[in-house]
Amino acid sequence: MMASTASATAAAAAFGGAAAAAKPRGSSSAPCLRVAAGGRRRSRVVRCDAGVDAQVQAVAKAASIAALEQFKISADRYMKERSSIAVIGLSVHTAPVEMREKLAVAEELWPRAIQELTNLNHIEEAAVLSTCNRMEIYVVALSWNRGIREVVDWMSKKSGIPASELREHLFMLRDSDATRHLFEVSAGLDSLVLGEGQILAQVKQVVRSGQNSGGLGKNIDRMFKDAITAGKRVRCETNISAGAVSVSSAAVELALMKLPKTESLSARMLLIGAGKMGKLVIKHLIAKGCKKVVVVNRSVERVDGIREEMKDIEIVYRPLSEMYQAATEADVVFTSTASETPLFTKEHAEALPPISDTLGGVRLFVDISVPRNVSACVSEVGSARVYNVDDLKEVVEANKEDRLRKAMEAQTIITQELKRFEAWRDSLETVPTIKKLRSYADRIRASELEKCLQKIGEANLNKKMRRAIEELSTGIVNKLLHGPLQHLRCDGSDSRTLDETLENMHALNRMFSLDTEKAIIEQKIKAKVEKTQN
Repeated sequence: MMASTASATAAAAAFGGAAAAAKPRGSSSAPCLRVAAGGRRRSRVVRCDAGVDAQVQAVAKAASIAALEQFKISADRYMKERSSIAVIGLSVHTAPVEMREKLAVAEELWPRAIQELTNLNHIEEAAVLSTCNRMEIYVVALSWNRGIREVVDWMSKKSGIPASELREHLFMLRDSDATRHLFEVSAGLDSLVLGEGQILAQVKQVVRSGQNSGGLGKNIDRMFKDAITAGKRVRCETNISAGAVSVSSAAVELALMKLPKTESLSARMLLIGAGKMGKLVIKHLIAKGCKKVVVVNRSVERVDGIREEMKDIEIVYRPLSEMYQAATEADVVFTSTASETPLFTKEHAEALPPISDTLGGVRLFVDISVPRNVSACVSEVGSARVYNVDDLKEVVEANKEDRLRKAMEAQTIITQELKRFEAWRDSLETVPTIKKLRSYADRIRASELEKCLQKIGEANLNKKMRRAIEELSTGIVNKLLHGPLQHLRCDGSDSRTLDETLENMHALNRMFSLDTEKAIIEQKIKAKVEKTQN
């Protein structure tokens, strides 16, 4: 990417200040992932500290300005590539629940996480998709290597997991691979349960959350919306969701699988948490023939709503304060809450009364929450068994073969939607050229008009004549630009037209020395420097 260590140092200074500039870049092109606290005398010390702070700020500001100037000199060597779309994350396929729960970001904290990510030097746009099965960060990065390193350092700082350990479980995808991954996620092709529908709702929630907070940028917003379209098409055109189980239904299936068959429907069921996942647990209990479930929830209103909707089962409400008492009367405990700390520990499990021998003498805890609601140490209690989302795989394997065939059909749809998104993104490249060409022509027009007016003389012109001359010059420029600008406009829907448009763009950039790509980079870096100064 850079021709010399000197230019690397200049670019590092532009983004990271003196500390970054002092560290030359290594020779490898692969992402380098490393884990980057009252008397007169007291008042005099405060004034001294304030003076030092002011000096430090002044030096930092001067360094930022100097770094920008350095960058302008080496910009053409620093970044020939355009900004990259990237996804960095881990899922049920790459990391155990113990690690996923440390990185989980609650939905209400997504806007804050996006703000922190976009404050990083090389990150322009960001989105967070955090569910019980995955934690993925989507970004538009000014520099692939540096952007990846900054995001991984952010993940390491947030979770307390060393970057070297994170690296063993992270996956990283770039540009079309990153986009395809999101489309597959939205379609349910990357889920633990192939074709499950809840992930599509979670992808939609990322867009809603971003719109409410103003956090999503142009590229990420469009990518997520196109992913939603792809997810809807796959479900409608391939029927991949037919017969597919969700995490909640797999949890019910697993619980019944672990109970003696003759006694499974007589087992006393307890559900803690009446959110979306909990509601689906009740729905699937009904489908299996269960007639009664006790629901512990913070408020009764949500439970009343479920009770009104589902008439085929007796739903008994218990407030959160009676959770442990309710657990003493349960054979199977499903947990699905957003609690950041475990609701059941080893001590809680040991205090619960024994289970009937007809049910195997073991109380089942089926935990489908991330972070987990049931501590892993509960499994050390002889009269308890704990299952979490990672234990659902044996249920999922049962009807996987049929859905894999449908998944192959889904890839055709995803490829079509991917081409549409990439064509749209390519079409954006012409916008800066259009603006630069218009600005270039307007500067020439204004300069020549001024010369003309000076030759004629102000005394010889009235307002009508001056306006006519100005309109003449504007009309000539507009007519001359009409053809070139028409050949730069493309909606990205036709790949042939798009290729021609991009060829025209590069030709105009060469003919008029517009230097558009370098100007875009400089503008982005200037915005980052100004943000740092403020």
